[in-house]
Amino acid sequence: MTKYEYIADIIRKRILAGEYPENTLIPNQVELVEEFQVSRMTIKKAINILMMEGLVYSQRGLGTTVLNNQLPERSATLATDYSGLTKGLEGKEIKTDVIKFDVAFPDEFIQEKLKITAHQPVYEIIRLRNVENEPYTLEHTFMPVDLVPGLNEEISSHSIYSYLEEIGIEFAGAHRNIHADKSTELDHQYLDCQPSDPVLEVEQVVYLKNSRPIEFSRSRNRYDKKSYTVLDVM
Repeated sequence: MTKYEYIADIIRKRILAGEYPENTLIPNQVELVEEFQVSRMTIKKAINILMMEGLVYSQRGLGTTVLNNQLPERSATLATDYSGLTKGLEGKEIKTDVIKFDVAFPDEFIQEKLKITAHQPVYEIIRLRNVENEPYTLEHTFMPVDLVPGLNEEISSHSIYSYLEEIGIEFAGAHRNIHADKSTELDHQYLDCQPSDPVLEVEQVVYLKNSRPIEFSRSRNRYDKKSYTVLDVM
């Protein structure tokens, strides 16, 4: 964890605990620099994380204000977040069933998404993520083997993103397409949804800092369990 992520985590916990109430200013950057003994740039990066999460709003000359951070009943994820389900639902009981774990050569579609050749093997992983003992997300993931050394079925049964952080992988961002879709037989089987139920599908490509794609995935979510939030700061 970087210094700015560590600082963002501390401020986040203070906000959620009510130490910094809604519609009030958090300490200014000079005060935070003094408290954490870091540069102003590090503080700016920490605040940017909190802004992207929808927890605060900064205006030049006016400071940083705590926003209304009350979450809706269904789980809401910031549309710009790509940190993985385990971190996104920290504090909840998450169980992962690995339906498929394989290493294979990619077809043309996966080659295009991951910017690789037909001779570069990929992991193909299908997982059912259960939250609080209820089916939550059905994930179908592809990752280049050369970028994720040592990945196996045991690791996949927990948090892949935690493993990626442990081996020093740093992310630059993600391109994500979110849309509604008709439920399929697999959705009925694993997500316990009805044939008439729609699902929320999230298709994403996650990039490293060198612009190389490290993941292409499709996540199928029950319509009554998942939502995404977009923060539009003017």
